[in-house]
This record gives sequence, C-alpha cells and structure tokens, in this order.
Amino acid sequence: MLTRRKFVGGALLAMAGVSGSRAAGESPWQVGCYTRPWSRHDYRVALDGIAQAGFKFAGLMTAKTGMLITPDTTLEQSATMAAEAKSRGLAIVSAFGANFMTKTSVADSIVRLRRLVDNVAAGTCPALLLGGASRPELVDHYYKVVAECCDYAAAKDVGLTIKPHDGPSSTGQLCRRLIEKVGHKNFRLWYDPGNVFKHSGAKVNPVDDAATVDGVVVGMSVKDFRAPNEVELTPGTGQVDFASVLARLRRGGFTHGPVVIECLDAGDIAHLTAEAKKTRLLVERLLAVASGSTAAMPGKHPPKKQP
Repeated sequence: MLTRRKFVGGALLAMAGVSGSRAAGESPWQVGCYTRPWSRHDYRVALDGIAQAGFKFAGLMTAKTGMLITPDTTLEQSATMAAEAKSRGLAIVSAFGANFMTKTSVADSIVRLRRLVDNVAAGTCPALLLGGASRPELVDHYYKVVAECCDYAAAKDVGLTIKPHDGPSSTGQLCRRLIEKVGHKNFRLWYDPGNVFKHSGAKVNPVDDAATVDGVVVGMSVKDFRAPNEVELTPGTGQVDFASVLARLRRGGFTHGPVVIECLDAGDIAHLTAEAKKTRLLVERLLAVASGSTAAMPGKHPPKKQP
C-alpha cells in the first residue's frame, strides 16, 4: 500500500502538472470505493464491505448519519474514521465535503471550508472533493472562497477538487472554466462521467466532454448513467463508455491517481459487496487496457476488435 506521504506527494505533483516517480512494479492507480452505496448503514459497515470486496483504498461520502465530513465534524471524529479504515487495510484517498457556504459572508465561508480541510487532513486524506455552486448567482462567492483556501489546503497536504455536478459545473468543460477562474494549481478536476450525462440532461456524452479537460484531471468518480436521470447503478450496466472515457482522459494527461467507485445497484449488504467486487475487477481491467499493461494481468486480455 502507498504511504500517505507518497500518495500526497504524487497528488500534489499531479496538481502542479508534474509527473511523480513511482517504485518499480507499483500501480499508478489507486482503485477505491466510496461509502455512498452503503448509505443506509453505519460507515463502518461500508468500510467492511469495501475491504471485503478487495479494495485497498476508500472514499468518505455518506452513511446512515448523513455526510461523513462536514465543517462541524470534529478532528477526533475524522481521525477515528481514518483509524477505522486503516484497521481494515484501507487508505482514504478522497472525502466529499459540503455545507461550508454561508449566504452572505465570504469570511465565514472561508472559515468553514478551512474546517473541512482540517478534518480531511486529520483523516489522513489527500483530496477534498467539492460539489460546486448549484446556482449561477452563487458562483463568484463560492469560487472566491475556494481561491482563498487553496494555499491553506496545500500547506495541510490536501488537494481541493471539484466534480461535475448541477448548475454551473454540470460538465467537465464548465468545471474547467471554474478551475481557470480560481487559477491555482491546488484546485483541480475530479471527473464524473455519470454526472456529465445526468446534469446535462443526457445532451453531453462524457466521451466527448473528456476531450475538454486535458491537463486538469487528478481523480475520477466511477459512476454510470441510465436515462432519464438514474446514477444509482453498478458501473458497466448503463450508458457510460468507460473504456473510451478512460482512454481519452489518459491521452489528456490523467495517467495515474485515484479512481473511486461511487455508486452501485441497491441491495442488502451481501449484494453491495458482490457488486463492489465485480466493479473493482472491471475497473482494474479497464485501467490495464487504457494503460496498455494487460500482459501483466493473468487472464486479462484486450477485447477483440469487431470485424
């Protein structure tokens, strides 16, 4: 398993546009799973399932109690979550943070975002994932706060990332504009192909959208989509062409980093664990194909070309 120092160093180098070095034989990818599919259960149940499905990396998102990382989470709670993950052989590679904005005060919002950064750092996590401003009138306020916190987060070894979501950040292309608006190397894109489909009303195909984000992607949420707006499904069963998305992102410079499964078909705990394992194997194979390294994977071969 990568140490935190190695992973954080690689993440920050990637955000700076520099390729970090890796030990011989070490995978360039950190394939993980978020807690979201187990959101009806305690987060420890999610970590159990993620570990049992064969992952070495996890992402904190939601659980039965709601969002796991908020500005009101204590440092002790964050550290406990990290310890629970470590006891299962898991390293936390991403944490979703929300609810740091106040309606009127940039200063208060900065304080709240810094609390999120502190919590993520206390949880030994190198990447804080943000959802973006949902309404156009909030954009200037939101990204001013982000810009003011980039240096603070970097000093804590935490990279700030944004994913395609609703409103002004509904596609990778729109996220790129917001990243350029902030203009700091510690604010980059966490790609989400399922959300590109969903929040564009299925008008933008993520294969095409991926061509607009060269040089700014440092991580990915593995999420599928089924019309008209469903994303709570196991990747590989919907409309996202993951092989083509990954190939295009790789051509654009995303050659290493976290790739974290976000959604699975709903079901009981045993079903979720089985779906997580199935998706891990799929993602590992797709990454091997995209990287041209299937020869190193026993029993894994590139798909045959159709005549």
